[in-house]
Amino acid sequence: MKMDDRGASFVAVRRTNPHGETCNSNSAEAVAGSAAWLGRGLSCVCAQRRDSDASSFFDLTLAQEECLQRLQRRIDVPYDSSVIEHQEALRALWNVAFPEEELRGLISEQWKEMGWQGKDPSTDFRGGGFISLENFLFFARNFPKSFQDLLWKREGDRSVWEYPFAVAGVNITFMLVQMLDIEAENESAFDLLYCIAFKLMDHQWLSMRASYMDFNTVMKSTRRELEKELLQEEVLRLEDLPSYKLLSR
Repeated sequence: MKMDDRGASFVAVRRTNPHGETCNSNSAEAVAGSAAWLGRGLSCVCAQRRDSDASSFFDLTLAQEECLQRLQRRIDVPYDSSVIEHQEALRALWNVAFPEEELRGLISEQWKEMGWQGKDPSTDFRGGGFISLENFLFFARNFPKSFQDLLWKREGDRSVWEYPFAVAGVNITFMLVQMLDIEAENESAFDLLYCIAFKLMDHQWLSMRASYMDFNTVMKSTRRELEKELLQEEVLRLEDLPSYKLLSR
């Protein structure tokens, strides 16, 4: 592990070809951030700077590097209300959230029921981009019980002034993008980590007996807890994270 001019830690990364030989790669020369998350198939390792480390190298296969590039492209896509695919994804989100209530339009007061700030969700997606909508859909389809529990605030002794569900979800996407550099053969690892982080955030919210004005404090606490779990030596895949047990299908 090395330090750059700003004092931030980074991990030098080497790419390997299928024969195990090290290749030069400008695109994967370094992964910057306070924590670099490296995928090994379904397993993962989180590495942070240690004073005793002169340098650390992690080998990426071509498949892993290609997956990293696909994930980066997903992160770079802004939400665009004029794109048909984005419109359909937004309708799909409404349908999985409120299957018994018909959506009257993509711009509608109904969206406030889900916790958007106004009648047009596209204005809230600016912070997380299209991937935040994809994260919502992945969560709703793969862990429907946990998704609905969070949407309707079914668990715990809730505050009078609760966090808005939709805005919280976009904030979690934004937090993970800032927090992690993810490289994995399974591109859906980011989506699964989103589900874990959302459920962990709600768990922190309840344990801190938080109210609306405490949201930023809860987010910081969630990030610290998630980073701590990722550093545990026994965590070799996302399913090993203690907070994964909070999810239910």
